[in-house]
Amino acid sequence: MSTVLVTGANRGIGLELCRQFARRGDEVIATCRKASPELRESGAEIHEGIEVTDDDSVHALARELAGRRIDILVNCAGILTREGLDDLDIDRIRRQFEVNAISPLRVTAALEGCLGRGSKVAIITSRMGSIEDNTSGGYYGYRMSKAAVNIVGRSLAHDLADRDVSVFLIHPGMVATEMTGHRGIPPEEAAANLVARIDALGPEDSGTFWHAKGDHLPW
Repeated sequence: MSTVLVTGANRGIGLELCRQFARRGDEVIATCRKASPELRESGAEIHEGIEVTDDDSVHALARELAGRRIDILVNCAGILTREGLDDLDIDRIRRQFEVNAISPLRVTAALEGCLGRGSKVAIITSRMGSIEDNTSGGYYGYRMSKAAVNIVGRSLAHDLADRDVSVFLIHPGMVATEMTGHRGIPPEEAAANLVARIDALGPEDSGTFWHAKGDHLPW
């Protein structure tokens, strides 16, 4: 049995990850701003009122968890808005950086003391953050923030290597959630693919960028 912490756990992929990890017998710690009824039924230990963009909130979580080991940390909290050249809302772009790129770094750094040898950090990213794979443009804030979090994950992999903590960047595919307008694969399928990929990846894969189905993705 592993201890798994999932951020952004109240809905979508995060909620389904909590359900699937709990179903297989893992101890699940779910963090969110406000727990949904579905999360309360998942069997997870819920830490509510956690705002991943706020230093005080994240450090309070770290104090609550001090002395506990986290085997798998899943940075899942994320947002998406759609900016094109004719709609460059800089505040929205900045907010996506705060949530999608800076927060995984903030959370991982704050919880570093809970990570031990063999622990894994999974950052749920997107192939929309791939520079090579960008063939359509647009989505400036989302693309920029996901490219940024990819370099966060790569740097964390180097910085945590001497502690035998592995870091992976994983794209779940387009998932039918509120964020995508319910277009894409079911959250249940996406979460199952993510769990399988997290299980399969090891220290030799730290700092790499994957599709949840098992393909390497280009930077």
